[in-house]
Amino acid sequence: MAKFYPLFSSSSANSSYIGTRNAGILVDAGASCKRIVEALERNDLPKEAVQGIFITHTHSDHIKGLRVLSGKLKVPVYATEQTLAQLEAKGQIPAGVETVPIDTRAIDCGGCEVTAFPTMHDAPGSCGYRIHTADDKLCAVCTDLGIVTEAVVNAVTGCDMVLLEANYDPEMLVRGPYPPELKCRIMSDYGHLSNPDSAKFADHLVGMGTTRVLLGHLSPHNNTQTLAANAVLQGLSRFTQGMDYLLGIAPVETAGGAVIF
Repeated sequence: MAKFYPLFSSSSANSSYIGTRNAGILVDAGASCKRIVEALERNDLPKEAVQGIFITHTHSDHIKGLRVLSGKLKVPVYATEQTLAQLEAKGQIPAGVETVPIDTRAIDCGGCEVTAFPTMHDAPGSCGYRIHTADDKLCAVCTDLGIVTEAVVNAVTGCDMVLLEANYDPEMLVRGPYPPELKCRIMSDYGHLSNPDSAKFADHLVGMGTTRVLLGHLSPHNNTQTLAANAVLQGLSRFTQGMDYLLGIAPVETAGGAVIF
């Protein structure tokens, strides 16, 4: 049975493992190689289980450990063509590591069929991933969205489980210490998803059959777990938690634990 393991999730580091103890995939490598391997071990996952690394975009909180980790594991790196070009230009792909573009076709890897969908985040080639597991379940990594576009809705609707961005509380962001230009960037169509927008999308997803919603990529400066959870719970008020859906929040760093979907 495939499971979703949120290893790291915040504005500082992001990485998730999807699969079984024997084989699966890693989505993003935003912590050091050492920390990612340790996070896998805390979940009783051998590093050899990782059959491929899928990168959503080139911001450091998603690729910090990629160069060392991919060189250590000797597994392919998958991303959109634009993202791969940037990774290679930045020296993030070690010699001998295979790169595979995933713009327009599904990829079989680690017992999963993986499809990319475009996101509006401010990194060329930014994408999310829809993953079809060997036991016929669907999940998605859906963060760094900017806004929820039609492409995102089409890709994620119908998934059993979704890691969904809830990056910031609008009031905290406006009153917080960030400079005005950074606040504008975060709130723009090319930035991050707010708690209210996450709640609105969660309502759509649960209405269309999603039963596990895992909030992720929370900003430590502009959000709290309580604010994010309360906003999404309010957005899901027409449903019953524990019957229609389960809501969770991805940990900043795993202490062990997975989502079964």
